[in-house]
Amino acid sequence: MMNALIEKVENTAKKKELPKFSIGDTVSVQVRIVEGGKERIQPFIGVVIGRRGRGTGESFTVRRIVNNEGVERIFPLHSPKVAGVEIIRSGHIRRAKLYYLRDRVGKARRLRDRKRDAKQAVDAAVQQ
Repeated sequence: MMNALIEKVENTAKKKELPKFSIGDTVSVQVRIVEGGKERIQPFIGVVIGRRGRGTGESFTVRRIVNNEGVERIFPLHSPKVAGVEIIRSGHIRRAKLYYLRDRVGKARRLRDRKRDAKQAVDAAVQQ
């Protein structure tokens, strides 16, 4: 009984359309920032190094390098502060969490691109 009520409330708070991104993808997270009475959207571009949770509590961690310093942010997936997530490129990985990227510098920090099948490549070319 109680789980059904919680599930109903969570379904109202969930976002309807979410892009399919996974760990290792380079994404641009559109973050809503409120300064005074004004609101603007600022992109945070980086590599997804982890995802956790499910339902409305699902979150993901994005890591990027700013001024030779690593910056990580954890974003709740269904938060109203996250305006959108855009996939820039997909990385080929073999781990569930990419915490080893914290110790890497320079070219060692790069991930291989995920190979796409011919149909996906044609679809991507047509969209551009």
